[in-house]
Amino acid sequence: MISKKVKIKNPTGLHLRPAGMFCKRAAEFEECSIRFQVGHTTGNAKSVLSVLAACIKQGDELVITCEGESEERAIEAMVHLVEEELEE
Repeated sequence: MISKKVKIKNPTGLHLRPAGMFCKRAAEFEECSIRFQVGHTTGNAKSVLSVLAACIKQGDELVITCEGESEERAIEAMVHLVEEELEE
């Protein structure tokens, strides 16, 4: 199991479109469990409802945890998505 902390840069946080992108990327790693934590809230990164319910805003620190066969590739992909691809 590995974890990394990333800061949300997207001005609108993880609203519906970025949340969908986040979950879609997580779902690419079927053999890996991917979870997130923001503040005291944790959730399944493959669930749009979990991500939306967390109300993740710009500036929030998100801890992404991956566990499974491809955990290293998964954490790299998730961090890259948050840091580079979600900006509008």
